[in-house]
Amino acid sequence: MPMPLPWTWYDGTFVKIDTITPTLKRFWVQIPSVETLDFVPGQFMTFDLPIHERRNKRWRSYSIASAPNGTNILEFVIVWLDGGLGTTYLFNEVKVGDKLRLRGALGKFTLPPTLPLDKEICFVCTGTGVAPFRSMLLDIKNRKLAHPPMRLIFGTRYANTVLYREELTQLAADMPNFSYHITLSRETADGCEKGYVHPIYERLYANNPNVVFYLCGWNVMLDEAKQRLKGMGFTRKQIKYESYG
Repeated sequence: MPMPLPWTWYDGTFVKIDTITPTLKRFWVQIPSVETLDFVPGQFMTFDLPIHERRNKRWRSYSIASAPNGTNILEFVIVWLDGGLGTTYLFNEVKVGDKLRLRGALGKFTLPPTLPLDKEICFVCTGTGVAPFRSMLLDIKNRKLAHPPMRLIFGTRYANTVLYREELTQLAADMPNFSYHITLSRETADGCEKGYVHPIYERLYANNPNVVFYLCGWNVMLDEAKQRLKGMGFTRKQIKYESYG
């Protein structure tokens, strides 16, 4: 059977919803028309939500948080945006069993098919920006791919919004050459640093130029990270990024 084109629209169903906090939820969507949906970790799906008469005003894109696993169920982790029509609908209206139109998978914020072993990989994210990195890391572990040293630096405000903490901590214990750092900007907690993501990568890579950075988060974080990394001497080819607002 030929692989569906990335702009194919599917009919999906919300099969599970998990509320982490009042402004943070995990959603699982099943696509019954296919046995499995193939995608590359780091890609996203576009939702067509009933929030506007104009089609392009209804579209919202969310990174796939799950890894390819041979099923037709995808996981997404979404933060509520104050005044956002899309997240207001998803948080206030959607329940298990509701239908959804979505297309994909799309996007080029992905790792190379064969990971170069001569350059360390540093993932830097804030909030739900962890979604594509979780997908990548699970895929590497599940397929037992050879990989260089990898590090994930995760920043958020409070300890109760540290997404996938147990799972990522276990990955760091199970996977050789993978380490995991958490930093909180609004409180202190065991096992977490206090502050923002930037001082962490500046400290860790001050004397290590052989790194490729993958950044995902709000534009404010991305802009500052790109400026700081360039100031440290890293080239544009060493800095890859994706924004979610």
